[in-house]
Parts: sequence; structure tokens; C-alpha cells
Amino acid sequence: MRARNFANPLPLAALGILTASLPVNAQEAIQLEGIVISSPSPIVSGAIPSDGLDQPRGSLIVVDDAFVPVTVVTARDIQADNGANIADVLDKRPGIIGSSYAPGASRPIIRGLESYRVRMQENGIGSHDVSALSEDHAVPIDPFSAQQVEVIRGPATLRYGSQAIGGVVAVENGRIPTFIPKGGFTAEMQGDATSVDEGRNGAFRATAGAAGIAVHADGFRRRSEDYDTPDGKQFNSFVEADGGAVGASFIGEKGFLGVSVSRYESIYGVPGEEAEELRPRIDLEQNKLQARGEWRVGSLGIEAVRFWFGASEYAHNEVVDEGEGDEIGSRFTSEVYETRFEIQHVPVVTTLGQLRGAIGAQFVDRNLRGQSFEGDSLLQPTKTDSIAAFWFEELDLTRELTLQAAARIEQTDIDGFGRVAPLDPASPLTGLSRSYTPLSASIGGLYRLPQGTVLSLNAQYVERAPDSAELFSGGIHEATGTFEIGNPDLEKEKAASIEFGVRKARGRFRYDATAFYTRYNGFIYRSLTGLSCGETLGSCEDEEEEEEHHHEEEEEHEHELDQVLFGQRDASFYGVEIAAQYEVAPIWNGVWGVDGQYDFVRARFDEGGNVPRIPPHRLGGGLFYRDASWFARAGVLHAFDQNEIGENEIDTPGYTLVSAELSYTVALDEVSGLGPSMTIGIKGENLANDEVLNHASFKRREEVLLPGANVRVFGSIKLN
Repeated sequence: MRARNFANPLPLAALGILTASLPVNAQEAIQLEGIVISSPSPIVSGAIPSDGLDQPRGSLIVVDDAFVPVTVVTARDIQADNGANIADVLDKRPGIIGSSYAPGASRPIIRGLESYRVRMQENGIGSHDVSALSEDHAVPIDPFSAQQVEVIRGPATLRYGSQAIGGVVAVENGRIPTFIPKGGFTAEMQGDATSVDEGRNGAFRATAGAAGIAVHADGFRRRSEDYDTPDGKQFNSFVEADGGAVGASFIGEKGFLGVSVSRYESIYGVPGEEAEELRPRIDLEQNKLQARGEWRVGSLGIEAVRFWFGASEYAHNEVVDEGEGDEIGSRFTSEVYETRFEIQHVPVVTTLGQLRGAIGAQFVDRNLRGQSFEGDSLLQPTKTDSIAAFWFEELDLTRELTLQAAARIEQTDIDGFGRVAPLDPASPLTGLSRSYTPLSASIGGLYRLPQGTVLSLNAQYVERAPDSAELFSGGIHEATGTFEIGNPDLEKEKAASIEFGVRKARGRFRYDATAFYTRYNGFIYRSLTGLSCGETLGSCEDEEEEEEHHHEEEEEHEHELDQVLFGQRDASFYGVEIAAQYEVAPIWNGVWGVDGQYDFVRARFDEGGNVPRIPPHRLGGGLFYRDASWFARAGVLHAFDQNEIGENEIDTPGYTLVSAELSYTVALDEVSGLGPSMTIGIKGENLANDEVLNHASFKRREEVLLPGANVRVFGSIKLN
């Protein structure tokens, strides 16, 4: 077996493109600089091999061969930071916060960008849900099933579509095995209990294989009650979720071919002003089929061919109780098929240096509907078809300098029903079609300085086609208490970005610092108009009119909905993200040190005013100790007041999160190192019981506090 020299940075790894010269051998593993790679199959989603990190808990992982920041959350970190959503394991990392609409529904917001600009994916294929359509909709990927989460920004997102203009949250979970475990079998059981919501959660996963065949199974279960806040119980904030998957793969010296099927079910409450009266809940389910394969050709100028396929059926009901039993207010359905493949060419030696790269294509077919059973439906049936081609190349000019170029062309056709004059009730619903051809490109460079410091500079131009909901929405949304109106005249959203970074991945002092600036032409956004609506567009009126008609039309306005309108304006975003860690000195059996972080994003419209729901500045740090078995940390994260507010928003006070953790990992068979291992830990969150309001959430307006002081007890047992 030939081992890759990981000391030489490989920028294409940050794009998920890794030279595929290593055969998949079930009985071998490589140990290089603290990274264990069992079966070094090519990276699918981001910079680090899935389930391959053997870093101690709490280590700052810096990807220094990427042109832009790549946030990596390992299985150990997921276990300690676990929650009902992927956002829960990410929302305290620089540049990332959760939408925190409900404990069962929180989607990552990256650099102030969310929904249709942030792609959620699992094993290289989109999550295929409706979470981008509204903040109260969950992402049906549970953290218990994740072995690794990466947040990818910048040029690498061109692989996944214009809807990933803000970033990609990539979850890898091993449901399609890519190698046969060492010893033929691996399994893990894990669970936790939380005090703030009386949560009791657990999961298992297992993979076994021999003779070129590997099989996988996993499952999870979550149960939590309404959570506590400094002001008492947050009514209707419970979560229940169950799910699991089975998968199998054929694995050989030249690659693998595998498939998995999974199911996800959840029911959760949506807290807020209407919770006491209506008890809004969302009851969802998703069935998903995924396939993935790789053929390491090694001839005809082709190094490897890879493909990903996903098909899913998703549905959820938004249930309310108006005093006469449960009623379904709205139903959302989504059926999606997605295929993506890549061809990686062999490295080519040119007069300028070695050239590496890949080309690929992506196909997406989606049918989406948001049906309301009273009044105007939020979204009539829509169909979106997209086909795209993308290309990446990297050139090593010198040992110190690597250049990159990437491009993507996409054709998106959207059919749906909307009003030609979206604010005019007299304008009838009619069938409409829209077609867009987004073009995107990027260039960048990496320069390696002495002492392991790496500088990066990249520029990117990206175009995004509007989503069907941005074009054709036109009805009530019970769970969010809004009446949303799309705009069929929206044009492509265009963004030009420049980003500079400095990183150091090794040594006692590690850091990752980035500054960015993005100029949007035609930024698409949702804003509260200040009007309130009943169940139809014709009922929308301002507060003065509402007061005049209140007594005459009391029944019609019994449940007021805030009117939300999609618009388009030029805007600028800029910000900074910094994470650092310093190991001060050896002590006892390990090392103690300090860490720190800071992030902010500022977003303004060109003609004046702030972009709505932008996260505040955050500053944090802590003290830690770690060795081969123990990890301890105490830290603080402070969010400053947010008074740079958009139209119809209100100021949000700052808050301070105090946390502490102690965990212990022991190998139960220390002689061979192949037997079971166990981890147990306890973590305190928001220990000062501070009142926390998230300005980036639509629920900020309704004064929904996030959870108060919480103690989590967690543990796992692994069989290798």
C-alpha cells in the first residue's frame, strides 16, 4: 500500500477531490501526524476523511490546505455538543449561528446567510427537505447519525449548486460503507440526558464486513419536554424524533459501490405567541434512498470516477388545536431526485507546474407544495429542474504557491402558480414559468510561509437562481404566524466576493483567521411589511385599518398573520472570523492551554438600511486541559447587543453563555487497543442562566427565550 505524504498540503482536498491512488484494504490503516485513516478512500464532502480524525476532544482543527475556511466537527465534538439539530453542534463556532426557531427546528446561518443560500447535505446529496422554505421546518438529519460535520465556504460550493452560495453544511455518517472495518466489525452505542428539558436520547450504529462486502445499520431516538428558561417553562417546546438506516456496499481494490435506505420521523412543538392558544406542532417524515460509488480507473488519463445519487419523499403536517381537537392547518410535501458525478483526471506536468483537477455534472428534479386547508395556500405545486456542469483545476507553481480556478454553469427551470401582481388580490393565480442560467467562477491562491503558516486569497463571482418559494409563495403559514408573498419578477442574485485568510494548523499555537467582503447585486430577502393578514390576501391591512374594522370583521382577524414580502435590493456583507488555541505548558499527564474566538458580520443595503436578522458580534474564550483520557474546559461566549437592525425589527440585548465540561475516555482493552472503549462526560451550558434572545431568528419578535441553565450527561461505548 502506498501512503500519501500528508505533510505536503493538498488544496484539492478542500474541494473533496483527492488523488485516488490508494486501494481500499480492509486490514490496513495509516497513522500520520495524529490522523488515523482507516481505508483511505477519497474525501467526499470536505477537507478531512470521514470518521478519520483521531484528534483529542477540544483540539482546534485547522484545515490549512483550503482556500477558504473549512469548519470541521468530529464525532467526539458532536457527542459533547449534541442536540436535536445539526445547527446545535455548529452554532457557537465562528461565523455560524442557528436560526433557533424551535428546539426541533434550527438551521445553520453562515455569515448572516441562510435558507436558500445554505445547502444542507448528507453523504454528498442534499437533505431534500423544506427547511429552507421556512425557519420552523426541521432538517431531517440527526446529529446522532453524524460521524463528522463540515461547513464548506467559497469555491468548493460550486460543486453543489447556486443554492449553496452561502456555504455547504456537509454531514458524513457512513451509511454507505466505503471500507471494511479493521477486524471486520465496529459498533457504537451512545446517549445523553439533559436537565433543562428532561431529555432522554440514545443511538447505535454498527458496520460489519468481509470478502468485499460491508453492511451498516444505525438508529436513534429522542424525547425531550418543554425546556426551562430564566422566566419559566417555554410552553410547546418539546421534541420527539426517531430514525434509522441500513446500507451495504461492494468493495474492491479499484473502488466501491453502495446503497442505503433511511427513514426519519419527528414531531415537535413551535413556541411563540400563539402556542398557548393553538399549540402549533409539526409532524414530519422522510424516506430516503442514496447510492454512491467510485471507480479508480488509473488509465486513459482518468484517475477516478465518482457518483452520488439520492431520491427522497418528504411530508409534514402543521397541526393546531383550536379548541375542538387537532386540525391540520398546512401540509408540505417534497419529492426530489438528485444525481452528481465527477471525473478526476491524472495529474499533468506542465511547464508551469503540476496540474490537478476534475470536471463534473449535477442533475436535480424537485416537486414541492405547501398546501393550506383554510385560506390561501402558501405554495401551489411547483416543479424545479436543474442541470449543471462544473470544473476545477489546481496548479502548483512552486512548492510554496498553489493557484486554483473553478467554474460552473447551470440551467434552472421553475414552473409554478403565482400572481402576476403579487400584492393585488384581484390578480388571479395563473401558471407561470421562469428560466435562469446562473454562471459562477472563482480564482484563488495559497502561499505557504515558514513555520507552517499559510496565506490564502481568493475571489469569487456567483449567480443564484431564485427558489420556487421566493417566486410563487402567496398564502398563510400557520406555524410561523406569517402570510408570505413571493415575487415572480425576481432576477438572478449575483454576488462578487473577496476573501483573505491566514492559518496555522500545527504546533502549540494554532489559528484560523479570515476577513471577507461580498457585494450583492439583487440580494433577495424577506421583510416584515408591518401589515397583518387574515387567511386571504384580500384581508391584509395595516394597524389603523385593522382597528377600524376590528369589530366588523372580528372573526376574520381572529388569528392575525404578519405579512412577509420577498424583495430584491443591492447589499454588501463584510466580516471577520477568528479562532485560535494555544497550549501553554505540560501539566500532569497532558497539557493546559487557552482558546479564543471572535466573529462578526455587517450587512447593509446600498440605498440605506440594514439587512434583517443579522447575528451580533460575538467574543469568547476559555481554559482547557486535555490528555489521552481526560478533557476539561471552562469558557465564556458573549454576544453583544444588536442594534444595527432592519426595517420593522427591534433591538436585541446581548447575552453571555458560561459553559464547562469534564469528560473521560478509557480503552477497556488497553493491551491490544482493538477492544471496546468508553467515554463518559458532563457538560454545563448557559450556567449563568442568562436570558438569551437570538436576533437572527424570526421568533426574536415574539420574545421566545432560548434554554436556560442546562446540565448534560453523555456517554458512549465503542467496539472496534
